[in-house]
Amino acid sequence: MLKTRYLIAFLILLACGCSISYKFNGASIDYTKVKSISIKDFPNMAALVYAPLSNLLTEQLKDKYTRQTRLQVLRENGTLDLEGEITGYDFSSQAVKDGMYASMTRLTITVRVRFTNTANPDEDFEQSFSGYREFSNENQIQQVQADLSEEIIKEIVDQIYNATVANW
Repeated sequence: MLKTRYLIAFLILLACGCSISYKFNGASIDYTKVKSISIKDFPNMAALVYAPLSNLLTEQLKDKYTRQTRLQVLRENGTLDLEGEITGYDFSSQAVKDGMYASMTRLTITVRVRFTNTANPDEDFEQSFSGYREFSNENQIQQVQADLSEEIIKEIVDQIYNATVANW
């Protein structure tokens, strides 16, 4: 009887001492080595400029790392460093209908990113990320530009996040 009580007490202590950790954000960060990320402004260097794009990208990046990691987001000198520029903001015709007029247009946004990991320089990279959305030419660009840009930037931010801290 006494042995059973000790066994039960031991099992309870063992169960309390163990923990299972799940990461639903996809990040695989060693927080003992990596404490912060610096995210610089991403200037718009594209030939065609949509004014709110630079701020939209920079702020969505900061929000993503703030919400899904424990990293402190800094302006500069982070353990991780993220910088770059918007290199493309392009419209292209996609579907041609009678009379050689396009019925669909594609908006493509491209961002060049330079990532530096001072804790693990083997993970440094320079890479372009892009996303696109198509829209009907029944809509004017000014009617859809803001919503499409926001959707595309969200997709690009996810790509950048996965490439930098998710290690997929």
